[in-house]
This record gives sequence, C-alpha cells and structure tokens, in this order.
Amino acid sequence: MSRRFGIVGVTAFIAAYVASIVLYVDSGMGHAKQISDSPSSGGGTTVIIDIEEIQSNNSVLVANLTVAPGPALLDPRTHDLEEDLSVVVTSAVTAGKRTWSKGTLPDVFRVSLTLDGDVADWPFDRFRSGPISVDLFSGATHVPERATVTLVDRLLGWNVGATRVGKADGPAPYRLDLYRSSSTVAFGVVILAVLIALAGLGLFVAVQTVRDRRKFQPPMTTWYAAMLFAVMPLRNALPDSPPFGCWIDVTIVLWVIVVLVISMTLYISCWWRHLRPENPT
Repeated sequence: MSRRFGIVGVTAFIAAYVASIVLYVDSGMGHAKQISDSPSSGGGTTVIIDIEEIQSNNSVLVANLTVAPGPALLDPRTHDLEEDLSVVVTSAVTAGKRTWSKGTLPDVFRVSLTLDGDVADWPFDRFRSGPISVDLFSGATHVPERATVTLVDRLLGWNVGATRVGKADGPAPYRLDLYRSSSTVAFGVVILAVLIALAGLGLFVAVQTVRDRRKFQPPMTTWYAAMLFAVMPLRNALPDSPPFGCWIDVTIVLWVIVVLVISMTLYISCWWRHLRPENPT
C-alpha cells in the first residue's frame, strides 16, 4: 500500500512540475514581445513604448519611450535634429511632454501611465489604462506629425493586450488591458497551499501528541517557532506582494498564524504534562 502511495505521489509531483513548465512557456517566458504596431508613417519616424513595470499598489504603469526620428526631421549632414522636436503622451501621471533642441538627438525617457483596477482582487486583479496617444511636434508648428507607434511588452508575469479606440481613419489612441499570467496565478496558489499545509501539519502533530498517540519531543517546540517565522516570508514571496489587509490576509494568512499558535500552545501543554519534575525523596 505504501509503495502504491509513493508511486502516486511521485507521479503527481512530476505532473505538477511539467504543468508549471508548460504554463511558464505559454506565458512567454519573460521575453519581450510586440503587442501592437500602428501604420507606418510617411516620414519614417518611429516611437517605441517599452512597458517595463507595473506598480499595482499605485495603479501606475511605467514605460520607456524611445523616439527614432525619420530622415525628414534630421539634418542630412550632421544627422541631428533639424528643428526642435517635442513629444506629448496622454494618460500620463507625471508630465508627459519632452522637448529636444535643434542639433541634438532624442534620448530615452520614462513615462508613468494611469491604470484603473483594484489590487485587492489579487491574484485575479485586472487593470485598464486610459487612451494612450503619442503626438510629435517639430519646429514652431502646432500640428501633430504622424509617427509609427510600437508597443512592446516587457512585463514579467502579466499578459498585456492593446486595442485601438476612437476613429479608425486617423492615428487612434491605444488602450491597454493587463491581467496576470496563468503561471503567476499558479505560483501564488502554490504559496498559499504551502501556508495552509504548514498550519495543517502543525495542528496534526499537536493533536496526536495531546492524545498520547505520539511521544512528546522537546525539540519540536523549535519546529513550531520556525513555522511561525516562515509565514511572513512566504506571504511576501507572493508575486507583487499584495497589500496587507487584502482578502488573502483575512481568509488565509491570519488563520494560518492562529492555527500555528494554537498548535504550539497544545504542544507546550504536553511539555507541561509530560515533563513534570520528580518528587524529591
């Protein structure tokens, strides 16, 4: 019987390991991928938005913006900007405008984009950005120039989708939808299962000792202390470390701590009962 359970356990472990690899590969393995590309502009100017980081607690999406000017904006002799060049990004938390002077070249700068979502729904939280548009202005003109906008997803553990909003005949803005990948959700579920297993094992050992089904072992008291100290590191190991006070803390983490404390109390009661001092003769 024990051999059969061993075979089943090893098989289940291998299946879970293979499933985790499949989920990780299906999520893109952390490689950058292009999620949208607007029609090519006549001037050849390209704007690349690299989505680098999501701050779910603040509902902010951080991206690096790179402007590659087309030949029409460059001096044919020096290959520098022929006129001042400005870029304006909408849905930005901070100032979304950057200007480069004539005779220079655009550098990469970071923009923070607003998101709408509730991190309290972790790990099933979803976020949506406002309409993201990029306008270029060169020289003294106030008419935005057309540019090819490319969105690149570099986020780990998230799936990002981009849809065009507004009129289809013009350079319509983009709206981003973000949700956690299946591998990230599975990782969080496994960590929570480990926490529940710790509480269950601690309670089982304590109850069996109280019922005199197993002998009291003094070193086991340090085992309970180690499990109590392991709760918070495991909780902080959850992807993106959800904010304290969310539903996971109320329904799982808090009660894991309570059960471990109860188990430790029961085990110490066995210490009080089993290791009484001998009466002096």
